[in-house]
Amino acid sequence: MNGRAELTRSLKLWHIVVIGLGYMAPMAVFDTFGIVAEETGGHVPAAYAVTLLAILFTAASYGKMVRAFPSAGTAYTYTQQTIHPYAGFLVGWASLLDYLFLPMINALLTGVYLSSVFPEVPTRWWIIGFIVLITLLNVFRVTVTASVNSFLVLFQIAFVVLFAGLSIRGLVQGEGLGHIFNIQPFFSPDLSVVALLSGASILCFSFLGFDAVTTLTEETVEAKKTIPRGILLVALAGGALFITASYFMQSLFPDVSVLSDPEAASAEIALFIGGSVFQLVFLAAALSSTLASGLVSVTSVTRLLYAMGRDGYLPKKWFGYVHPKLKTPLLNVLLVGTLMLSALYLDLLTATSFINFGALIAFSFVNLSVIAFYLRFKQDRSIADWWGYLLAPLIGTAFLAFLWLSLDTQSMMLGLLWTFVGLVYLLYLVKIKGARLELVKFDE
Repeated sequence: MNGRAELTRSLKLWHIVVIGLGYMAPMAVFDTFGIVAEETGGHVPAAYAVTLLAILFTAASYGKMVRAFPSAGTAYTYTQQTIHPYAGFLVGWASLLDYLFLPMINALLTGVYLSSVFPEVPTRWWIIGFIVLITLLNVFRVTVTASVNSFLVLFQIAFVVLFAGLSIRGLVQGEGLGHIFNIQPFFSPDLSVVALLSGASILCFSFLGFDAVTTLTEETVEAKKTIPRGILLVALAGGALFITASYFMQSLFPDVSVLSDPEAASAEIALFIGGSVFQLVFLAAALSSTLASGLVSVTSVTRLLYAMGRDGYLPKKWFGYVHPKLKTPLLNVLLVGTLMLSALYLDLLTATSFINFGALIAFSFVNLSVIAFYLRFKQDRSIADWWGYLLAPLIGTAFLAFLWLSLDTQSMMLGLLWTFVGLVYLLYLVKIKGARLELVKFDE
């Protein structure tokens, strides 16, 4: 022991699952439906199914790396340990984009939702209130975050169930396709594989939550067993919610051109199937989604900063600090809360661009880390190992390569600029300051 306070293990499997689902924000299915329906020609649930199948390969890679390197550093640690310490730092630096800008997006969305109901209140006050609330909740032990998040996630699941029930009523009454069970949302003669993959590339970012739970590895009981199970359950449960909700929406609206604005169709769909009262319930569920996602994304980024600070890549006295009583990286929480105020000067497009680049960097290098681990450290290479440590991560990487090609120019340019800043900082740290950086040891 070094005399410093450390994170404590208190999270169980159910904590991990609800935290991951909160990060994924189940209500996001309603925000993207209209866009993806146009992109896929009316096959949104099929696009979700393809996305889930593809993302499970990367989820499996995360599970393997957690067992080998049970650290809060997630993709940063895995790359550091299997490829090179400096590559690990740059992956962690890029991943900060994903974790840091997601709570800002949720703050912006909260401002939009509440301003639509209370237009007399300036949007900036809703954004500031949101930031203060999730910062305060993250100050306390991680179990407090998990408990609050559980309530918010259960409310969203209840809304999806209610939505499905109202949709069934509409279908029975002859609306939309007129039948509860239809194959058309999944397959029709005019289904385009290219369009389906294009839709899947948009939906991929709905699955970000399954990897965020790896940042809680050092706060989880029996992490080597619990985190891999949690990752798989988060991906499967999130996929089931997305496919179910999008199936009923697609069944009710096989042709989204009938909607006044397909790119902002969620409120109109809610009004159509349940009236103005249900539309208000939809707004409440959407707010619970932004709060849950913002809450756990702050938890995740503060743990990643903690891991990088503990390892010496960031000033250890600040970033590697854990409050002795609260058992949280308190200074990181306060710093992230302060940085989030920049959401007052951001727009959704810019914030989303940063997230997309950071997420793809993390996903890609986790798959590559599994391959590097197999080639460098695996002595006994069975057929199962060949599949699990080489072929499966290669398939995951191939899907991600398609997503890289689909990434817009702004996301790529902003991400590369941020990575360049990280590279300059790394050179300063190593060449000028002469920092000696040592790998954390993971002994069985």
